Amino acid sequence: MRRIDAISIGIGIFVAGGLGYVGLQLVGFDGQKAGIWSQVLLVAGLVGWLASYLFRAGGKKMTYHQQREEYEQAFFQKRLEELTPEELAKIQAEIAQEEQSQV
Repeated sequence: MRRIDAISIGIGIFVAGGLGYVGLQLVGFDGQKAGIWSQVLLVAGLVGWLASYLFRAGGKKMTYHQQREEYEQAFFQKRLEELTPEELAKIQAEIAQEEQSQV
């Protein structure tokens, strides 16, 4: 995320809180209750966002993890393509030997 994105999100949340406050006043809440309820809504939104972030981070569904996995797959695929048939046969024999020793 770029710095301008973070600033834009912060300004958007600030404006959303102000609009929520004005909207609650238009519905009929007095100034104090409208302020309290607009803060409650903003905090609930923040907690919801935090929960979704923790869920994505815990499940490794973040952009960084996905990019890293794609890079590793591409790297290993390229290395596999660069192997000579003799090297590939040697690696396959080693894997087969390890599988037999584990049984």
